[in-house]
Amino acid sequence: MYEKVILTFIFVFLLLISYSIFIGTLDIRSYFNQLPSLQPAQCEPDPKLRVYMYDLPPRFNVQMIDRRNATESPVTANDFPRWPGNWGLKKQHSVEYWMMGSLIHEGADAGEALRVFDPELADAFFVPFFSSLSFNTHGHTMTDPATEIDRNLQVDLMELLNKSKYWQRSKGRDHIFAMTHPNAFRFLRNQVNATIQIVVDFGRYPKSMSNLNKDVVSPYVHVVDSFTDDESQDPYEARSTLLFFRGRTFRKDEGIVRAKLAKILTGYSDVHYERSVATEENIKASSKGMRSSKFCLHPAGDTASSCRLFDAIVSHCVPVIPGYMVDQLRKFPKQKWTEMWRQLKNISHHYEFQYPPKREDAVNMLWRQVKHKLPGVTLSIHRNRRLKISDWWRKR
Repeated sequence: MYEKVILTFIFVFLLLISYSIFIGTLDIRSYFNQLPSLQPAQCEPDPKLRVYMYDLPPRFNVQMIDRRNATESPVTANDFPRWPGNWGLKKQHSVEYWMMGSLIHEGADAGEALRVFDPELADAFFVPFFSSLSFNTHGHTMTDPATEIDRNLQVDLMELLNKSKYWQRSKGRDHIFAMTHPNAFRFLRNQVNATIQIVVDFGRYPKSMSNLNKDVVSPYVHVVDSFTDDESQDPYEARSTLLFFRGRTFRKDEGIVRAKLAKILTGYSDVHYERSVATEENIKASSKGMRSSKFCLHPAGDTASSCRLFDAIVSHCVPVIPGYMVDQLRKFPKQKWTEMWRQLKNISHHYEFQYPPKREDAVNMLWRQVKHKLPGVTLSIHRNRRLKISDWWRKR
């Protein structure tokens, strides 16, 4: 009975619609005419990453470079100091400095990031604390009384951030910290686990602290000078040394790998394997050696990665991670090596940290990667704001 009634109703409804269309009282085309026309999508330039940088007093950053700067006013482009040319290995962990410089530089239109002075307009927030330099300056021995300066800077910074409504809003998830030294921010590291961290590897960190879902891996800042005039007609023949290494041959865990390499590589006339420490003169000697070598050895050290790989890249010396040894390298085809050398020349500008920044340099590549992390960060922030059962129960 009910089925017949329903079928009859549907039949009558369809009959009325058809009749209305037929006599012209219902123009079904008018509905479709209101729909937007499907035009080809216009390709617009990718918008820049809008970054708000906290105005921290110089003691948190540039005062570690320029001790004469006793002001409490935030640094500007007019008084941003140059990186000292004689600071040796400190430079390898200086990503924080170059990222800050890229935001301070006025007229950096070609960059991936745009500094905004209204935090309401920001996609992300950069915290210009030189955490790696603070460790190297104030707490390098980890037992020196000066270590307290590093601790106090971290405490003061977190007090400042915890008062910021933008930090509170996301619990720091959209805030960026450069922490390329493994001991950077070591006293309060657990308080910044949720932030976007710029690191060089994940060797010493648990996944709860640092991971690829939110963080960005940066190259080390190379300490040798870039080989900008490498224009030899025959670069293979111009580089007389087959394999080059200059550095510490004894590291932690008794330096097992490097000690074995020293024995294996002894007695080869076209192999340079030398024990050395990173003084200013020795860095210059390493640069000269890399530029005159076909391959540069990159053995394991104290950490999962090292600056030596990037020194080799900007010297256009093909990096070798042990596995290939001398006999295999001697058999390496000249044409294939030349192709690798040419590729190193083509990509080496991506590993340049410089002020003023330039298009496609290392800092701009980092900002691009930060931008790619933001959708996941935004999702994490929204998930954190969802009403939980415990919250609902307390409101009853």
